[in-house]
Amino acid sequence: MKIDVLTLFPAMFAGPLDESIIKRARADKLLDLAIHNLRDHTHDRHRTVDDKPFGGGPGMLLKPEPIFEAVDKLAREKTRVILLSPSGRTFTQAIASGLAREEHLLLICGSYEGFDERVREALADDELSIGDYVLTNGGLPAMVIIDAVTRLLPGALGDDESSRDESFSRGLLEYPQYTRPAEFRGMKVPDVLLSGNHAQIEQWRREQSEQRTLERRPDLSDLEAIRGGGPGAPPEK
Repeated sequence: MKIDVLTLFPAMFAGPLDESIIKRARADKLLDLAIHNLRDHTHDRHRTVDDKPFGGGPGMLLKPEPIFEAVDKLAREKTRVILLSPSGRTFTQAIASGLAREEHLLLICGSYEGFDERVREALADDELSIGDYVLTNGGLPAMVIIDAVTRLLPGALGDDESSRDESFSRGLLEYPQYTRPAEFRGMKVPDVLLSGNHAQIEQWRREQSEQRTLERRPDLSDLEAIRGGGPGAPPEK
């Protein structure tokens, strides 16, 4: 997979994307990641990327010209262009799974008061937010999405079963897990996990996942819908 990121703050990405699973995925050629400075697509001596909104109002908006030029240069036939802003649909594990099947993602980080609306209308295939709060810019959301998507690339985790049994992977929170010792400070591992009966263990884990989801995330607790699968794949272009 190839991921390009267009941002005003490329230095933010140094460090988090050079460690752990993402570092290995890049080294193993599973992920081709490049960070691009939006100012490199300007042509005035001040490298201007923003301007005041028509009609007045606080703050500045990202101008369309440098973004259109960058997309013209970076996009391919099968590129999925994604804007990162608070007004996007909320990013989920299901969306991450859909994005992991794409060939090329181009993530455009919002800044200031957001984008000129023509960027949304003419360039964006999707618009994502990582939660109902406002951040300084779209850099951190871009890193979150890159991390979540990279973990789902075949071979990225070493054991692909790992990503299939994590929280949200099946619409549920993950079940409780234990390791040695079997008893610690009076706290014992549930007997079923020591039984060797894989059918009972699987049933216990499913029940625990459902119970934990109902208790902690009731917004995810439509268990019948969960069992039948749910929405989340990226919308069609």
